[in-house]
Amino acid sequence: MSDCTKWSLNQQVEWFRCQFAQGTGLPFSDVLPAQVVIESLQSMGLRCYESLYNPVTVLWLFLSQVIHANPTLAATVENFLAWRLGQGMSPCSTDTGGYARARQRLPGKLWERLALRCGQEAQRLAAADWRWRGRVLKVFDGSTVSMPDTPENQAAYPQSRTQSPGVGFPLARIGVLFSLSVGTVLSCGIRRWAGKFQSEWAMLRDMFPLFDSGDVLLTDRYLCSYLEIAVLRSRGVDFVGRMRARRSVDFRRGKWIGTQGHIVPWAKPARPDWMSLKEYVALPASLWMRELRYRVERDGYRPRTIIVATTLLDSAASPCKEVANLHGLRWDAEINLRSLKTMMRMDVLRC
Repeated sequence: MSDCTKWSLNQQVEWFRCQFAQGTGLPFSDVLPAQVVIESLQSMGLRCYESLYNPVTVLWLFLSQVIHANPTLAATVENFLAWRLGQGMSPCSTDTGGYARARQRLPGKLWERLALRCGQEAQRLAAADWRWRGRVLKVFDGSTVSMPDTPENQAAYPQSRTQSPGVGFPLARIGVLFSLSVGTVLSCGIRRWAGKFQSEWAMLRDMFPLFDSGDVLLTDRYLCSYLEIAVLRSRGVDFVGRMRARRSVDFRRGKWIGTQGHIVPWAKPARPDWMSLKEYVALPASLWMRELRYRVERDGYRPRTIIVATTLLDSAASPCKEVANLHGLRWDAEINLRSLKTMMRMDVLRC
């Protein structure tokens, strides 16, 4: 993708965000119906009480506040006052205390449920021809975010060990599962930046129940691992990802497919700490994988050879060229993450 195209995408995202940021009152009420919020609250065992700052209204206000050019409590309450007057309702006080307290009462899980519900619903309603050979493509990627330097944040999400105490900021690792068809978030996870069971794979493993038989997962080279791929295959999910650097590849072995790839068996490694003995025994002793290579050429740069591993073994149903192009689409996750962090101003968490 050229820099011009990247900038065009950024402009589109910024323009879309500004449409909501410049709206008066409750612009999100048109795209996030009250009934959806109420159902999400009820699924958590909570009720939606009637008041000036009820959960539905507060959620709409908070979303508008986050993306507004002036994201202060005072500006948010003033916009709410203007909206009420425009709707012919009685005016509310410009005091920010009521809104601030109501915002604190919103459960954190509510935001996660709504985001994932919207993303999954968009994927469900996507046109059939947006799929790859009739299959749903899901792409996973991870990143990090920083947050205000408070004792509570440092305790929950410690800063990098390479930074001196009192100098760095708390860091969290995030993992996001995107729909490649519509670009929405299907699931997300947040962990400490470092530590045991805090990796991107740990977050992705928690998302395995969201995969349906026939789905295809696209990942980067860090997530190209036998055990996780075998678990996905047991669920009927195929895998496409770049080969890990420490796994040796010998194209003199195996069964050749065309001129770009071959099929070879991968041996099952030792059982890791995160997997139970029962789960480990249930996995096959070997896994047939297709390894293929393709060249990437760009003007002014040396050609690079990319090696891709996949469980799509049928060369007729998935030719090497198509699998290579499919792997290239994984970079959409990088763009989606950049849009979430930069364009939506989420690179530094503020609350």
